[in-house]
Amino acid sequence: MSQSQREQLKVAREHAVLVALRLPEDRVDLEERFEELQALASTAGAEVVGILSQRRRKPVGRTFLGKGKVEELARLIEMTKATIAIFDHDLTPAQIRNLEKELSVKIIDRSELILDIFARRAMTHAAKLQVEIAQLEYTYPRLRAMWDHLGQVTGGAPVGIGTRGPGEQQLEIDRRLVQRRLKQLRRELDGIHARKEREVSHRNEDHFTVGLVGYTNAGKSSIFNRLTAGGAFAHDKLFATLSTRVEQWSLGDGNSVLLSDTVGFIRDLPHHLVASFRSTLEETVHCQLLLVVVDVNDQTAHQQFESVLRTLDEIGATGQPRQLVLNKVDQLERQDDLLCWLRDHPDALPVSAETREGLDRLTELVRDASIGPKIDLAVTLATRDARAVDFLERRTPVTNREYGDGIVTIQTSLGLRQASQLLSHTRNARVGEILLSEALSTLWPPPTVLGDSCRIPPHRTHESTSSWTSE
Repeated sequence: MSQSQREQLKVAREHAVLVALRLPEDRVDLEERFEELQALASTAGAEVVGILSQRRRKPVGRTFLGKGKVEELARLIEMTKATIAIFDHDLTPAQIRNLEKELSVKIIDRSELILDIFARRAMTHAAKLQVEIAQLEYTYPRLRAMWDHLGQVTGGAPVGIGTRGPGEQQLEIDRRLVQRRLKQLRRELDGIHARKEREVSHRNEDHFTVGLVGYTNAGKSSIFNRLTAGGAFAHDKLFATLSTRVEQWSLGDGNSVLLSDTVGFIRDLPHHLVASFRSTLEETVHCQLLLVVVDVNDQTAHQQFESVLRTLDEIGATGQPRQLVLNKVDQLERQDDLLCWLRDHPDALPVSAETREGLDRLTELVRDASIGPKIDLAVTLATRDARAVDFLERRTPVTNREYGDGIVTIQTSLGLRQASQLLSHTRNARVGEILLSEALSTLWPPPTVLGDSCRIPPHRTHESTSSWTSE
């Protein structure tokens, strides 16, 4: 099938056959593979009309599948009138070309399918840049296979005089154009990344930042919309959101944090997308608290959770505490499933974005984390430091006030982060005869780490293949 024919075929509204191999090293069984691949195909707009699987020790070099399975796939395609075959693996350019010759339908692999979905979902300028970079990086090594009239030389270097024709020249031109475009896009994206890095840094100085992370379609955007003014696109499809959205989350008592609806994760995401979306990942890496959202109603929830933890480690989001949030508990048919999660992760918090169950407790937990460990103390301020006095009056539970000559001593319960915020209003606050700035390290205990709720129990492993996307 020529490249022009491939371009004329669209994923949307096509009848698709799904194909997957079961290899000895796979940790995900075929049923789970097909379930996720079908969700991807549906998100892309295809209608699944058949599935085909094969167990092998390793893929066949020429056609990925064995000869008999290729013939079986051809019969399945003819019977279902499918126009596309989607493989739950990455295929080489030669394998795609050989399969298309054998089957006379468009062949796409998992990476190309995900890239197609990302291209549809990208709305912001940064997301579009990142998707285009990923697409070009995916396409570049496949340019040679896209030229049908280079059949005599596509297997390697030219073998003699006369083998370098106009096609080879066109291939070189296309490669040069791709490299030039990639350089331009990366330069533009680097500028966006630098601005994003500065924004995140400044935001963390002024606010406590919380990030919602988890597998794609775990319900992060729905929770985000419940807790904030909303506006995040929430849909029961994979990759509903590609761009990070940040809103203020009011926690009560005058306290608030900035909540980010961040990237989602998925198994076997193209590494080009991970590299391209680094400016989006900046939100996750630098959030001061991560809420790891899991859809407990999903049969593959444990594998998804392991993939999320693995990916967080890979992108460097390891320095902040994590809180496990078990979403969609209202949809559970068997409460035993929830009890299993709570047995392995006693600190996990069951919630439902649909019914708001558990969201008040989540708000309370985040408020405690944002304020930090609290102690009762008497803070002495100059009465002229009106902003500092107002801060204590509005943000803390004041129990007593004593006024003196140009000073006021306020008895209250103060959290570690609140003490740091108070010092941004005045450097003259005192606790007894000691400056508050000097007493910070001695008065407050080390902050509590919430990460225990995200530890995988000994009988589990999170060595499953994982990568990143966006929900």
